[in-house]
Amino acid sequence: MKIQDIIDSLEKMAPLFLQEDYDNSGLITGNPQETCTGIMISLDATPEVIEDAISNNCNLLVSHHPILFRGLKKITGKNYVEEAIIKAIKAGLSIYAIHTNLDHVINGVNGKIADILELSNRRILLPKEGNLYKLVVYVPMAYLEQVRSAVFAAGAGEIGNYSESSFTTEGSGTFKANDGAKPFIGEIGLRHQESECRFEVILPYWLKSKALNAMQLAHPYEEVAYDLIPLANPNQTVGSGIIGTLPEVLSAEDLLQKLADLFKIPCIRHTVTTNRKIEKVAVCGGAGSFLIPNAIAMAADAFITADLKYHEFFDAEGRMLLADIGHFESEQFTIDLLAEFLSQNFPNFAVLKTGVHTNPVRYFVAQ
Repeated sequence: MKIQDIIDSLEKMAPLFLQEDYDNSGLITGNPQETCTGIMISLDATPEVIEDAISNNCNLLVSHHPILFRGLKKITGKNYVEEAIIKAIKAGLSIYAIHTNLDHVINGVNGKIADILELSNRRILLPKEGNLYKLVVYVPMAYLEQVRSAVFAAGAGEIGNYSESSFTTEGSGTFKANDGAKPFIGEIGLRHQESECRFEVILPYWLKSKALNAMQLAHPYEEVAYDLIPLANPNQTVGSGIIGTLPEVLSAEDLLQKLADLFKIPCIRHTVTTNRKIEKVAVCGGAGSFLIPNAIAMAADAFITADLKYHEFFDAEGRMLLADIGHFESEQFTIDLLAEFLSQNFPNFAVLKTGVHTNPVRYFVAQ
């Protein structure tokens, strides 16, 4: 099995198109055409994690955080980033990062947090815009099902929890085949009229080429009439943060205790509790302060995230509990998420979780 096979699977789960502009997800070091000897999963690609991968005969490290965010002019090993890159290249270790693109899929980082908290009725807090297209194609009646099935098989037509969603209207199309054409129906030089269907389906940007190729291969015409229209509709299945409902109503204190137990946190920074009852909870792994207005607008009773600054706690304005559980702590189960996904897709292959604890933050708890 090639490293590229694993990359293809990861990018089907979390397309690179979904990463933020500042991000550097994707293959950072290594040759994707090399045979994979083993996969190690980590949150960070530190020198210690790279040594762990090498000692376990893994030549692919899949990390959540990219070891490189910006270009390097020199690689001399003067800091942990350069040291990690040198170690990886010397050992022939490929490093693949799956960062904000994994944050933005509903079953990604935030979906895993929602699983831990057993949240139901989940929705994206801030859906991503500008990544949906509508494909409109005109098909002879007798070939509608053939084209429709091919486009659905390519992944088009998925809207939320529904698949194979489309719309069809009947009409009449005309065309005249000129010299040099090889018409499927009709005659050279004569206008032909044919009963056709207008078939419409929605698809995400990253499936555009795949869906178009499938449609054209299944279509009987030499020249296919179709439109590909960008949509302003936000995609409700991708974006930042998740909001959902707890299995039972909790007091603010009980929720904080639950977070401390589940995420193994000795210290949680939070806003005042004031006998608040919590049922509707918003979550965002990592730095999520930009989603505070969205959590308030969606009537969250609590918003759980990390990396909050002093003044950002004021932004809750007493309308919800705001809890900072720490960056590493909020994303720690991403390792389990990726290990489970790869083990399911490659059941006969070694997928290991790093034994290195990479959280650089320590807590002093006063006695």
